[in-house]
Amino acid sequence: MDRTSEAVPGTWRELLGPRYVPVATVLAGGVLLEASNVYLTTSLLPTIVADIGGAEFYSWTMTTFLVASVITSMLVSRTLMARGAVAAYVLAFGLFAAGSLISAASPVMAGLLIGRAVQGLGGGLLAGLGYAMIQRALPERLWARAAALVSAMWGVGNILGPTVGGLFGQLDAWRAAFVVLVVVSGLLILLVSRAIPATGRTKVEAPVPAGSLALLTASVAAVSLASVVPAGAATAIALAVGVGLGGWFLRHERTARVRVLPEVTYRGRSRLRWVYVSVGVLAFGIGTEAFIPLFGQELGGMAPLAAGFLGAALSLGWSVTQMVTANATRPRVVRALIVGGPLLLAAGLAGYAVAQRELPGGGVIAVWVVALFAAGAGIGLAFPHLTVAAMGSSDDEEEAAKASAGINTVFIIANAFSAALAGVLVNLGAPSLVTSAHYLLFGFAAVVVLGVAPARLAARAVPSATSTPV
Repeated sequence: MDRTSEAVPGTWRELLGPRYVPVATVLAGGVLLEASNVYLTTSLLPTIVADIGGAEFYSWTMTTFLVASVITSMLVSRTLMARGAVAAYVLAFGLFAAGSLISAASPVMAGLLIGRAVQGLGGGLLAGLGYAMIQRALPERLWARAAALVSAMWGVGNILGPTVGGLFGQLDAWRAAFVVLVVVSGLLILLVSRAIPATGRTKVEAPVPAGSLALLTASVAAVSLASVVPAGAATAIALAVGVGLGGWFLRHERTARVRVLPEVTYRGRSRLRWVYVSVGVLAFGIGTEAFIPLFGQELGGMAPLAAGFLGAALSLGWSVTQMVTANATRPRVVRALIVGGPLLLAAGLAGYAVAQRELPGGGVIAVWVVALFAAGAGIGLAFPHLTVAAMGSSDDEEEAAKASAGINTVFIIANAFSAALAGVLVNLGAPSLVTSAHYLLFGFAAVVVLGVAPARLAARAVPSATSTPV
């Protein structure tokens, strides 16, 4: 990695210029495939079920993908060290393409679920590599902007996925959508060998952290199950089991000889744990997105397409804001952004909740859009700087790679927990959809505002002196 001239601030023009744009394309493209795929498939599901059946397994298309992504996201640093950067990326894109091809050719729902699981294995690697490779492929002056670009792909994917999926679904060509994913994966494989710098291979002596993998995968699976079982006792049991397994995972990680997250996470005075908690809180707020189109259609009387764009307002706020806030380098400003992120996210969700009512006028709908954009902006304020804080948490290259990849692992896990809890809160408010919206949005705002405390601790990971401010 080029560390020369680090006193000179990096710019977007440099990152997206001829020298580094191929690297940025691979890093961002891999995360975009992972981010958009969930929503693309969700948009296609009605068409898929009408063609091959399997309505009873509707929700499992997301669950299988998510659980598989969690497994491989926890193996990113090991894959990177053992295979090198180029081979790791080829493996990830290859798995994603294979899963997409299986999905496209599936005659029954069981085949689609297998394809989704294979896609998830590749997607988990792609998302983790997108963060882990920033410090290896780019100079330090571009880390914050690269982190903003890569994490912005989650927001872009939330917009692109439903748009592309809806288009192919309307054309009754769901198989072609998966074929397009195969083609895009193939093109990115060709770019990898030209863009990604070769890294050395290191023999990984430590065994696979099977205990941690099993516990955390089971935890995510249990919480995901809570969103699909009938509301009531079964949901409560699934959530309790998921939380219990998650606690067991943390306890196991503290004492295990082989860990998923870097060892520095569990040191007594380490601030990396608070960085991860802060990332999890921001990712948690995204769980509301699945229900925003529903509220738009049922409460606002909006057409499906318009309601879909309403759901994209949060992601748009996230993506646009972090492209600006990534320019901040003054330590005091960076700390303020990290602490302000959950505050703005909570305020946006609460504002959207207050404005919920049946058949609102155009002015109220405009308030919805502004509130959701503000909520997304809260994520954009803090996310790129939390990513950089994780990268700089250790001087050891392998531990730093683990810390970077851990951002994606934490992000996926928080999404799983938030999606499950969102379904529970909406069901509790039934049959009144306004009450459901209040339970969901006020409940999530309350959880997110509690994230200010760990954000303050995470902000202390920002050094008192950085490169020359922009």
